[in-house]
Amino acid sequence: MLRTLTWFVVQRVLWSCATLWLVFTATFFLMRLVPGGPFQLDRNVSPEIRRNLIARFRMDLPLPQQYWEHLFRTARGDLGPSFTIADYSVNEILGQGFVVSSALGVFALLGALGLGVPAGVLSAAYRGRSVDRWVMLLATLGIAVPNFVLASLCILVFVFVVPVFPAGGWGTWRQLVLPSACLAAPFAAYIARLTRTGMLEVLGQDYIRLARAKGLRSSAILVRHALRGAMLPVVSYLGPTTAGILTGSLVLEKVFALPGMGSHFVDAALQRDFTLAMGAVLVYTLLLSVMMLIVDISYVLLDPRVKIGE
Repeated sequence: MLRTLTWFVVQRVLWSCATLWLVFTATFFLMRLVPGGPFQLDRNVSPEIRRNLIARFRMDLPLPQQYWEHLFRTARGDLGPSFTIADYSVNEILGQGFVVSSALGVFALLGALGLGVPAGVLSAAYRGRSVDRWVMLLATLGIAVPNFVLASLCILVFVFVVPVFPAGGWGTWRQLVLPSACLAAPFAAYIARLTRTGMLEVLGQDYIRLARAKGLRSSAILVRHALRGAMLPVVSYLGPTTAGILTGSLVLEKVFALPGMGSHFVDAALQRDFTLAMGAVLVYTLLLSVMMLIVDISYVLLDPRVKIGE
């Protein structure tokens, strides 16, 4: 088992490296195809200074040479200097932003799981009753309402009408409550629906009927026997979702003025900061690959019928 698991992890690491190279290549050439550049947005810069900046960042070299230099530097873990944020490297910017986005993402992920899983179990346990209908109605609203609309409503209610939380910023736990709740809402709705679907499928299995025939309590059947099998679709959903949450929400970080990776990525795209945009894309791709590997291994732990590599 250990040897099979090791070989599986090695294969996934090799595939992840190939994926990162393809993403790097596509991002590099697509950014160069977009009209304009990082030093053409500021009209106050003289042509001489612009030429010096282009030479400083080696953008005056032929495109293939730029590609290989950037690729080898990135392979060593050096994402290069930022084109628009002076005296900061991309590693430093993304490192600081990842701390903010991770704190926001952890609170949001815990809130989504803490609300979505019990709601899905409760909805499945009372299938067809009023509790089920209300839970699914709230889940549908959570999916349908965009998070920036929910963020605006939360700011209006909890900042101006009932001044409980600050409108934005970073530094205290109170400043994370509103953005975490807004980020968690749609994910909690998806998790509730997936948990309900998984529970309904598992509750119809033979071993659940056997547990009921033995006289086990309904709560024990739901928590100890049915929930483990019902979590498989939730685990599949959490892989890319966790990567997205941890790297930040592009919209919410701008709405609540959080200096996370999402904000840096938006600013890099608007200001044509090639190195910063490339770094953000690669970090997201790497996190996605890691989370999908964890999901595959979790499948084996949750369901003994699943074999590693299948």
